[in-house]
Amino acid sequence: MKRIVVIMICALLTITIMGCTKQAGVKNTIQGNMKTYYEMSDGTWKCDDYLYKYRLEINGRMPNAAVDSSFVYLSNLEEITFDQAYMAAGVSSDSSDYFTPKEAVLVEMN
Repeated sequence: MKRIVVIMICALLTITIMGCTKQAGVKNTIQGNMKTYYEMSDGTWKCDDYLYKYRLEINGRMPNAAVDSSFVYLSNLEEITFDQAYMAAGVSSDSSDYFTPKEAVLVEMN
């Protein structure tokens, strides 16, 4: 009898603990001109099954350009320079200039 009571208490505790864990849901869907991405309810960002801590808007002027460019990256890196942003956007022929999907992803470019 005691064994059944202990098993039932353990089952109730497991259900209670599992019910308390809350997964982040989608707060907002953004149609970027490069990729669709999601603002999550816990403050993170999601794109292509990867979660990112930051949404970075990076502005500047590329060499010999007549107008400024703007890049929006979802990133787990706290900072991305303008030079890194435009090189990783497809300008560079050196693969080391590109971000891995876990590091950052380009979602908008203007």
